[in-house]
Amino acid sequence: MSDQLSNAQPQFLTVGEGEAAREIAMLVRPAQAGYGAPALVWLSGYRSDMSGTKAVELDGLAAELGAACIRLDYSGHGLSGGSFGDGTISRWLEEALAVIRHVAPERVILVGSSMGGWIALRLAQELARQGGPKLAGMVLIAPAPDFTSELIEPNLKAKERKSLAERGYFEERSQYSPEPNIYTRALIEDGRENRVLDGIIETGCPVHILQGMKDADVPHAHAMKLVEHLPADDVVLTFIRDGDHRLSRPGDIALLVSAVKGIIRSSTNRQMPA
Repeated sequence: MSDQLSNAQPQFLTVGEGEAAREIAMLVRPAQAGYGAPALVWLSGYRSDMSGTKAVELDGLAAELGAACIRLDYSGHGLSGGSFGDGTISRWLEEALAVIRHVAPERVILVGSSMGGWIALRLAQELARQGGPKLAGMVLIAPAPDFTSELIEPNLKAKERKSLAERGYFEERSQYSPEPNIYTRALIEDGRENRVLDGIIETGCPVHILQGMKDADVPHAHAMKLVEHLPADDVVLTFIRDGDHRLSRPGDIALLVSAVKGIIRSSTNRQMPA
């Protein structure tokens, strides 16, 4: 399987026009002929890309099952063009939507990690509003919807507020990279326009949330709050007692694979006539 994965060549899609145009890299695994299950769509977290452990494992699962798999790098991430500093939820949502529309699967399962969970929830809203592939299910890993207004803004220090006001961004040490995390005023302001935890979220599909209880970035109470906003959906919330934010250990990956397979089974059952 490793040769199959490593030989995949990225494709590029231009999203936006004029000065806003950027080349978005994507890795698309086609479904095997006759395989009718939904395409798996990987949505990365902030500063993560489509070559991360969970993304590669999801693609491996798709190869094993004969399913399609779509991965992309947001602008300013991985192999994609564009500046990271220009990134906002609206911009990255536009890119994810463009890639899904370009590949045009009939049905999709959105698999979102951290910020990717927020983008998955916004995608569900946009696909319902604008039309597009049918949403068969979601698997959200340590989802961070509304993280700018819920987790960052309330905890800003005076010097960070000053930096935002004077420089338009502030930096924060990252435990995952020698480079600091950069949060821009544009990201925070745009985040307020993309809030999903301000009312009922109707995805119209089963949702499985995986959340570590030792997550230092997104407290597990945030996952519980998200569930409260999904009253109309079939929601499973799995807590991993010793799990961190990344949830990339072999046991965590096994839970991810199981969750995705469960969504595939339920979507296949719903497709069958009574």
